[in-house]
Amino acid sequence: MIVIRHADVESILDGREADNIRTVTEAYRLHALGQTAVPHSVFLRFPGPGHDRDRIIGLPAYRGGDRPVAGMKWISSFPANIESGLQRASAAILLNSLATGHPEALVEASVISARRTAASAALAAELLTRDGRPTGVALIGCGVINHEILRHLRAVLPELTEVTLYDRARPRAEDFAGRLAVDAPGLRIGYADSLDEALGAHPLISFATTAGVPHTGLDAVRPGSLVLHVSLRDLHPEALLGAHNIVDDADHVCRERTSPHLAEQLTGNRDFIDASIGQLLTGEREFVRVPGRTTVFSPFGLGVLDLALAASVYDAAAAKGLGVRVDGFLPPPAA
Repeated sequence: MIVIRHADVESILDGREADNIRTVTEAYRLHALGQTAVPHSVFLRFPGPGHDRDRIIGLPAYRGGDRPVAGMKWISSFPANIESGLQRASAAILLNSLATGHPEALVEASVISARRTAASAALAAELLTRDGRPTGVALIGCGVINHEILRHLRAVLPELTEVTLYDRARPRAEDFAGRLAVDAPGLRIGYADSLDEALGAHPLISFATTAGVPHTGLDAVRPGSLVLHVSLRDLHPEALLGAHNIVDDADHVCRERTSPHLAEQLTGNRDFIDASIGQLLTGEREFVRVPGRTTVFSPFGLGVLDLALAASVYDAAAAKGLGVRVDGFLPPPAA
């Protein structure tokens, strides 16, 4: 059994934004071709006061292809951590041997989770802006996820030269800008004083917030904008009905009172969903944008993406001799 620590994961994945996007792209393609197994995520919530917004989610998955992998991500979200200076989310991935089923690696997964989310958003942005590349992006929510999204966006959209930041806590946006000044020198950084101002700042928008219920529509966005609805619960369901909608998997995203789930409950169907990103990659569906209509990408975040990145981390760690080997974790073979 190998334990791969946070620092090892970070050292392996740093500077690999383009590789992360390729890994996620292949996972989506295999998913669309039926070469994955992705059961519904399990949501653990807590009864009683004090944990209303807290949850832990289990995401089991299997990816086929040339390098099969199976396992599970266990990820917590405790939003109050932010006020204590801790990261909102923490995660671990357990990888299982496909020969014996035995666990063979425990991987710290907060970096993996953030970067697979960012790679998914960047892939969508690259696919869905080919008719007109944006030069700026509005980031709504100034946390770890949007920081990674911007890194990955710049790997596929070199035209991006400007970012507008909006966060309900202005000091968080200012801290975020300070990090960007180091990570992305030359990038023009501005602030929005209101959500509507942020929505109208650029034709590319990324929501990465801790919103639990919808709080905004799309009236303030520019015609033809692309909205990366990563946090899934920001947009009123009625707003989705007037937009193009791309998802990662309709069965997964229409659950747990996400905005697409609420839109499905409102209409009684999923006709408002144009396609999955895997269908676009394989050519199963063609996406034709109505001029001027907003496009919304709502990715639930499939566990198979985490497993795909974790497998690449595990292989790199093995090749570099990284990780801590734990002997005696499993019972010995029978006599």
